[in-house]
This record gives sequence, structure tokens and C-alpha cells, in this order.
Amino acid sequence: MKNDYLFAKIGKRLMVVCSFLLLSSSVFAHGINGIVVDEQSQGIQNAKVSLIGSVKYSMTNGLGEFVLTDIHLGDSILIESKGYQKRTLLIDNESYFEKNVLFQLFENATELSEVKVTGNRTQLTQTANINLTLQPVRSAQELLTLVPGLFVAQHAGGGKAEQLFLRGFDIDHGTDVALSLDGMPVNMVSHAHGQGYADFHFVMPEVIDKINFEKGPYDVTKGNLATAGSVDFQTKEQLTKSFVAGEYGMFNHQKITAGIKVLANQRNNAYFAADYHQADNYFESPQDFKRINFYGKYTGIISPNFKITVSASTFQSSWNASGQIPERAVSDGTISRFGAIDNTEGGNTSRTNIQLGVIQKINASSSLKSDFFVSMYDFSLFSNFTFFLEDSINGDQIHQYESRKIYGGKTEYKKTISFNENTAFSFTGGGGFRYDDINNIGLAQTTGRTELRNQIQLGNINESNIFGYVSGKLEIKRFVVSAAVRADNVNFYYNDLKDSIYQPKSLSQTVLLPKLSVLYNATDNVQLYLKSGIGYHSNDTRLLLSSDNLNKKALPLALGTDLGTTWKLTKNLLFNGALWYLLSEQEFVYVGDAGVVEPSGRSQRLGFDAGLTFQPAKWLFLYSNLNYSYARAVGEPKGQDYIPLAPVFTSDGKVQFNFKKGIFATLSYRYMGDRAANEDRSILAKGYFVNDFTLGYQHKSFVITGIVNNLFNVNWNETQFLTESRLKDESQPVSEIHYTPGTPFSCRLQVKFMF
Repeated sequence: MKNDYLFAKIGKRLMVVCSFLLLSSSVFAHGINGIVVDEQSQGIQNAKVSLIGSVKYSMTNGLGEFVLTDIHLGDSILIESKGYQKRTLLIDNESYFEKNVLFQLFENATELSEVKVTGNRTQLTQTANINLTLQPVRSAQELLTLVPGLFVAQHAGGGKAEQLFLRGFDIDHGTDVALSLDGMPVNMVSHAHGQGYADFHFVMPEVIDKINFEKGPYDVTKGNLATAGSVDFQTKEQLTKSFVAGEYGMFNHQKITAGIKVLANQRNNAYFAADYHQADNYFESPQDFKRINFYGKYTGIISPNFKITVSASTFQSSWNASGQIPERAVSDGTISRFGAIDNTEGGNTSRTNIQLGVIQKINASSSLKSDFFVSMYDFSLFSNFTFFLEDSINGDQIHQYESRKIYGGKTEYKKTISFNENTAFSFTGGGGFRYDDINNIGLAQTTGRTELRNQIQLGNINESNIFGYVSGKLEIKRFVVSAAVRADNVNFYYNDLKDSIYQPKSLSQTVLLPKLSVLYNATDNVQLYLKSGIGYHSNDTRLLLSSDNLNKKALPLALGTDLGTTWKLTKNLLFNGALWYLLSEQEFVYVGDAGVVEPSGRSQRLGFDAGLTFQPAKWLFLYSNLNYSYARAVGEPKGQDYIPLAPVFTSDGKVQFNFKKGIFATLSYRYMGDRAANEDRSILAKGYFVNDFTLGYQHKSFVITGIVNNLFNVNWNETQFLTESRLKDESQPVSEIHYTPGTPFSCRLQVKFMF
């Protein structure tokens, strides 16, 4: 009896304990309802989410959603997906148990075998990412060259924006390719030196994480100037390590760079970077180039569904330049290849930017993204292209200058509906604005950068662009069909401050830009696509509002078509190829160098791009890109229809070694073939083939790198123009090639410490 009572009492206590344990489990065990997304906050399908120390896991669906049950505070989970870096997270607070928590993965393209061919976009962008990952670049100019087929040339002492070449376009400084940084436009409309001027030197390569580009006018999110293509550079959300680096090289090349991690945890990241660069360059007249850059960025996860980024940057630079020199002056010994006719050219510029970005996950299938920016910019450039053609006594030096403020922003809504495993529909709708307030934009004749002889132009410009777009993407098994339309309204206003009787003029025009693409995943290794779309680039406000051009088209269109493929031939060999065509409407081009308007008719371009990426071993990477274009003016007699300076055949590539013991090396090349310098091809701009070499060693947090430019010391011309000019002692002008010589053999050493 006594034993029965004892057992009953023990049983009751055990029941109480078990009940308490069950209650504790229900209170302290939770489930994670999350979404695995990429860097653009798009859901990643078939990602594996595992509970570390357990066999329990969950796979994400087409929207990136997953549910993982019976998770406690203090547990850790592992998230992995092919093509992305693995991520381990400690569940250390209750916010992880909220609904629709975002878990972001970052691409991992250091091995070609990780690159996926099938998907809802072509992998040309992936190829650019591979290059950026495997070879950290050391200048803003090198960043631009990572885009396959995009060639750059510098011809004013390192401080002026580079001249760009892409798909049969001599784009000058940015007339037909739109550059942006985290969504903020780089190009300057109605610029003092030329339409679309894109000075990229305010960007520090050390903070760039990813490059996205589109060749042709097919990206509905890109508007003005995105005809030959567009490139968006995305900055890092965090630095892997703090660092300091110093460079020293020939021609008084000196540079110091530093990046500091200010804040780093699961919800907040902040860093600051700066560099100072000075050089005399390889010209006989020292260029006294100086540039300083500052950049800072904060990223905060305010809540599981709300992320904010704030960044600020500023830069200033000044330089002297030797300009473009005439062939005859070098041939007769008047000057050397690195001499100058007018060594008082040069300039200074600055730009300050503030950017704000917000991403809000509304629910499991929709999100809202907003970006806003403010830029303050100043520019002053002295040039002399014709020497003594116009003024045989004082010379023809000109001064171009301006001061502007730019305000802009964009908001984009995305929603994805997954019908089943093989069918999904995505909708995107967005809109935004850009406003350029340009003051005292002028062109003047000067002597020696000190004496003002004649004010040719002076005025104020207000130019605004309001835009909106919608797109729909339907994925059915192996097909992806995308249709989109964009509308842009551009308003132009000009007030001539030089002419006292001039009445301010304004103009407004609107364009509608449809886009259509079809992508077919033929196999797991072969992807085919067809794209078609219309883009535009605006003309200069001063051109449009001059009395002769008031009725002219302000926003000439460009119609493009691409037929291409991405083919993974083997596990470690990737091929990209495209046949393309682009028809451009009649346009009027403002020539800032002379302060005049030159009309041009329609043009058409067609060609092909081909790229091979090969990684036979983890330590060996090979890349080559070939580009051909046929560019002609429409309506001109055959043989008189060449488009001056349009590139015909270009190629670039590299071989890179990354050995286990920390030794790395790269041998690269770039080639541009001969091209017509005038309409009948009677004068040629000569091509070039140049090699660069890099050799370095890394031991833990110490890196030393040697960089050699123009390894074989070939004579090559970086920029070339057919120009009519007259030298001081000449009685008659001469029309011939004027050029800026390319870099001779030069080397520099970089030492970097990470901590």
C-alpha cells in the first residue's frame, strides 16, 4: 500500500516534469520562415538551409522561400547554393523568427565550374564578375575595361574622362553608353566638353563589388544615352578586411590607399576608404597630376524586411596636359613623340555625391526598392586642338567650364507569382526623375590659361528627365519571355548670359521605348536569346535651342537587335556569342572642342561579339574577347559612308595564374585594328597591340605586386583624330592625324597590408 502510494506520487511528479518540458519546448523552440535572396533581393531557388549538428534541412522554392522548424536560440544554420558563397548564421535573437526574414547570399564565381548557364538572364554579366573576382583592378580606367568589348583611351593628362569605344561607336566621352554607380548616373548631359561626358575617376576600384552591363538598348531600367550599352557598378556593402596600400613607380607615380572597417555585425556594416594619387606621367612636360578620393558607406538591416544604405563620396583632381600632337611635327623633329605644341593645356575638376538606398520586402513575393542621389560638380578644361589655325598670333587655346548640381531618384516595385515548379510570372514597375541645374557653362578663347581673349558662349541650363517603365517576365519550363515599355520626357531650358537681348528658350519632348526578349534554355549547358528594343540619347540643350535647330529632334532613337548564345562547352569552358544590329536616327552633335554644331545623318552598325572563358585548373584562368563591327552612314554614296574613328575589330584577353603558395601573375593584351579616320577611308587611324604584366605574392595579410604596362615597349597611339591645324611657322593649314601617344614601358610596385 505504501509502495503504491509512493509510485503514484513519483508518477505525478514525472507527469509535471514532462508537462513542463513539453511546455518549455513549445515556448523556446521556433520555426524560421525565411527567404534566401541574391544581391538584387531576388529569390534563389533550390538553396539548401541546414541546421548545423542535425540532419534537418529545407530546400527553397521558386521564390526562395523555406521553412525550418524546431529551431532554438543559440542554434546555427548553414545556407548554401551552387554559384554562391556559403553562409553560416548564429540564431542569437528573436528577430530570426519573424515571418519572411531575408537571408542574402553573395555570388562566388572564382571557379568557372560554379557558373550556371541556365536561368532567366544571360551569363555575360557573370563573365564580367569572374574577371573582377579573380583580378582586383587598380584604377577606375581598368574597371571600365572589364566590360567585354569596351575600350578606353586617355588623352588629357589623366584627369579628363576617358574616350570610350563600344560596338562600332567612337563614343567620345559617353554619348552612347550609360554609366552608373549604385544606380546614380555618371554621365553628364549638356556638358561643357561634350554630350554624355562620363568622368569615372571619382570611383575607387577598391570599393567596387560587382559590374552589371547590357550591350544594346534592351534594359528597360536604363534610359538616356543607353544605346550602344549600359554599365552599372555596384559597391561593396562591407570590407572583408581593413587595409592600407602604397604604390611607387616610374614617372613619379605615387599612390596611397586605405580602407577601414568602421562597423561590422549581422545588422550593421560601415566602412571608409580614401586614396591620394600623384604622377608626372611620361610626357616631356611634367603633367603634375594630383587626385584625392574619399568614400564612405553604411548598410543597416533595420528589420528583417527593411534594409537601408547611405553613402557619400568626394574627389578633386588637377593636371597639366600635352594635348594631341600632329604627325608632321614628330616626323620633322620639331618635337618628340612625348613632346607638346602647347604645354599649357590642363584643367581641374571635382564631384561630391550623397546616395540613399532603401529595400523593403513587402511580403514573400513582392518588394520595393528606392534610390536617391545628390551630386555637386565643377569642371574647368583648357585645350588647344588647332594650335594657330584661327589666331596666328595668340593661338587657339579654348577654355570650357561649368558648375552643376544634379538631383535624382528612382523607385521600383517587383512582384513574382509562382504558379508551379516550372511556371512563374514577374512584374516590375518603376519611375523616377533627374534634374540638372547647370550654371555658368561657358566656352572662351584664352592664352596660356591666364588671358581671356574672347567669350564665345556663356549661359545657364536646366534639364530635367522624368521617366517610368513597366515590364513583365513569364517563365515556362525552358522559356523566358520578357516584354517591357519605357516612357521618357525630357525638358530643356537655356538662358544665354552673353547675349543681353536673348530670350530664354525651352523645349520638351517625350519618347516611348518598347523592349522584347526571348530566352530559351535548350539544355542545362546551352542558352539562346533574342533581344530587340529601342533606346535614345538626348542632344545638347544649347544645340536644340539655337535659332537654327528649334524644330529639330531632341531625342533621336536607336533600334537594336541581338541574337546570341551562352554555351558551356565543358565544365571549365564557357562561350558567349552574339550577332547584333543597331540603327540610329539622324542626330545633331554638339562639338564642345570648337563650340559649333555639326549635323549627322542616320547610321547603321552590325557585327558580332564572341568571348571564351577557360579555367583548365583552379590556378589557371584564360579569357579572350573578340569584337567586329561594320559601321556606315545611311544615305551616303558607297565609299563615302565610313563613320570616322569607328572601331572595326577589337580584342582583349588575359592569362592568369594563382598558385597555392601565394604567387599570382597575369599577362594581358588589348588589340584595336586600323580604322577609317575620315568618310572615304583615305586616311587611317593606326591600330595597336599592347601587353601588360602583373606579378605578385601574398602571405597572409601581406601582398606585394609588381605591375608593368606596355611590356614590350611598342610605339602606339592611344587616341587619334583627323584635325586641320596650323603650326606657328606655317603659312597654310594641314589636315592630318593628331594623336596622343600611348604609355611606353613603365612599371610600379604596390605593397598592401590587411588587418
